[in-house]
Amino acid sequence: MKTRTLLSLSLNFFALFFAITAFMTTYWCVGTQRVPKPKCSKLRTHQCIDYGVNETDPNKVVYSWETGDDRFLFRQFHTGIWFSCEENIHDESERCRSFIDLAPASEKGMLWLSLVSEMLYILLLLVGFSLMCMELFHSSNVIDGLKLNAFAAVFTVLSGLLGMVAHVMYTQVFQVTVSHGPADWRPYNWDYGWSFCLAWASFTCCMGASVTTLNSYTKTVIEFRHKRKTFEQTIRSENAREAYGYYRDRSLHSISKSVDVYSSQSLKSGRKTPTPADSLDLSDYAASLGEEQC
Repeated sequence: MKTRTLLSLSLNFFALFFAITAFMTTYWCVGTQRVPKPKCSKLRTHQCIDYGVNETDPNKVVYSWETGDDRFLFRQFHTGIWFSCEENIHDESERCRSFIDLAPASEKGMLWLSLVSEMLYILLLLVGFSLMCMELFHSSNVIDGLKLNAFAAVFTVLSGLLGMVAHVMYTQVFQVTVSHGPADWRPYNWDYGWSFCLAWASFTCCMGASVTTLNSYTKTVIEFRHKRKTFEQTIRSENAREAYGYYRDRSLHSISKSVDVYSSQSLKSGRKTPTPADSLDLSDYAASLGEEQC
């Protein structure tokens, strides 16, 4: 049982660690954004559109011979639950914006629900982890250990369900934001990042911990019931032996008592007992025979 408890505790710990890491980072989705190239200047001479440095007449129309994707820059971006950050085309820094502000108004409610579900997911994982620690280190009674194990399994299963719902809702919100979000933010191409992989790895570990905990609880209950049944059968067999011995002794006592009573009644009914031979007088016996002959 200790081995299964340690396995459940380890899986729960990894699930909690992965969930907190994914929740705090901004690499759920990564990709590139296509933005127009800025005008070349003395400070920027590459990755820009050159209209001619000698042109000073603002009324003169200037054309650029760059066409297609050559007119755009592709900057990297990464998005999390809270923030979306993209490269700054003017320097090497990043600009971050709240993802809640970027989401369409129709999806803000679902995004907030996803955030609340993620926080509840982490909270229930923490509660399950605490119960498993209490079961492993502070539980000496089997019944108390079973209770802690059952509660830990329930909290872990609930946390896994909330985590799955939160991940799916965030994915849906992000896909809608890609299509209907601000024009200066919409990705040119995108894919899921390592934070997203950590989130689902956390869900997998959570489900593994819940299944292991339920298996440990079920196996312990079955073993406990089997031992109880065996104990009850042993008690019944011992009681049956004691009862058999008791009634056997009673029967023998009754039979011997009946024999004694029968003997005493026979004596009282007047039956003669045979006279021993050594008590007879032979002279008297001879005289009686003589009288009979005369």
